Amino acid sequence: MPRRSHLAHFCTSSLIVLNACAGSAPDRFMRARASVLAITHVRIIDGTGRPAAEDQTIVLDDGRIRAVGPAGQVAIPSTAEVLDRNGFTAIPGLVGMHEHLFYELETASGSAITPAQASFSRLYLAGGVTTMRTAGTVDFEGDRKIKEAIDAGDAVGPAIHLTGPYLGASTADPDPDGVARVVDAQAEQGATSFKAYTSLRRSELRAAVDAAHRRGLRITGHVCAVGYRDAAALGIDNLEHGLVLDTEFYSGKQPDVCPNQLAVFREMVNMDLNDTAIQQMMFELRSRGVAVTSTLTVLESYTGRSIVFDPRVPLLLASRLRGLYDDAKQRRSDPDSADARLWLAVLKLEMEFERRFVALGGRLMAGADPTGWGGVLAGLADQRELELLVEAGLTAEEAVKVATLNGAEYLQEADTIGTIEVGKQADLVLIRGNPAADISAVRNVKLVFRKGIGYDAHELIAATCGTVGRYDVWRILPWSVAFLVLLGALIWRVVARRRRLGLT
Repeated sequence: MPRRSHLAHFCTSSLIVLNACAGSAPDRFMRARASVLAITHVRIIDGTGRPAAEDQTIVLDDGRIRAVGPAGQVAIPSTAEVLDRNGFTAIPGLVGMHEHLFYELETASGSAITPAQASFSRLYLAGGVTTMRTAGTVDFEGDRKIKEAIDAGDAVGPAIHLTGPYLGASTADPDPDGVARVVDAQAEQGATSFKAYTSLRRSELRAAVDAAHRRGLRITGHVCAVGYRDAAALGIDNLEHGLVLDTEFYSGKQPDVCPNQLAVFREMVNMDLNDTAIQQMMFELRSRGVAVTSTLTVLESYTGRSIVFDPRVPLLLASRLRGLYDDAKQRRSDPDSADARLWLAVLKLEMEFERRFVALGGRLMAGADPTGWGGVLAGLADQRELELLVEAGLTAEEAVKVATLNGAEYLQEADTIGTIEVGKQADLVLIRGNPAADISAVRNVKLVFRKGIGYDAHELIAATCGTVGRYDVWRILPWSVAFLVLLGALIWRVVARRRRLGLT
């Protein structure tokens, strides 16, 4: 059965049951929760970049990795539950470094942005993401609440590192003190990361960096008014999206002014990556320890490539958004349009930059960035990112390292997550197939382990059918009124069914 029709059938049959009440109790998605668990005869891509290891055993004990090694050499405790996963591959849980908990959809008049904390948390986990950093927010309070619910075990999703609302210029003249105060206020509200955005000027960026660093916290940036070398010199920790957004190479660049992005693209795609200035920029980022986050999926979404239009996306959207999605898809479906050809050139340039940056020893990380015209969804896009990193010239093992260990190191959590090693937290993903031979196998996620508990990826996706962008009646109505609405809907369905069967 084709993927779309299979998922459509599963969504139809499961939606009533899985979404009949507010939220989704975590235990309904759990498929492996033994205190001691042995996964046998599995291939391992461990996150270090080393070649895949065949026929391995992993022993999980109380949420930690107790043993890893060849299947015939690892002692399996007598108390262990055994999962024989011959034909499967285990990778570390993905560490998504450019994620959002809102959905953006292009409309004829602009864009519509909808908070999607609960649905995206499930999709991220289903896609194999066990740790994530938001890279800007439109609803910080909502993001904080879903993080707290996940941490308390009341909701399912990855461990979330919270970035505050976007930091941009808000005054005609630079206001570094004001920006520093915003950083301090966001930190007091629970932000552990900050996002410098396009309009922020040099003095303001310095103030934001200094304010974050005084607290021992880090700051990333989708910068535009400031070029990458200046941002690195000012102490920024991370740059989003890569070379294609570095405006310092644009001929019309003026200090502290963000130029038109498409104009920058048109010049950038004609640049030679062997250019001395670009080489110097790459070297400075590496030498200063500035990480770059790859977001190839969102760049690709504008190219009109047929693979961009994932048939699962409309099934996951709320009904009120599907017509808007179809309209946006129609506008983005011509790969021969001038716009699509430009974006394809941008994508290819960025792929080559990222391959070279990795070869140079720079820290490349990965994220989905589920924004743009609407074709990019949490979790699904994180899997596509791995495919695109391989298309860019990385091996599958290198791509997994980019999406796991590199992010863990940036978050200063590499002693706990990011690789499949003894003593680390049992965050790992079981995939049917061999991504080392065919990277598209990363779409076949079956079980996602977080802290040693295995969650059913298919059930997580089914629980999300029709919910992305859905109005949340449970936030709007008092619980008692919402309960009566639910009860009435269920009674109506029972009565209607009995009438169809001639029982009333």
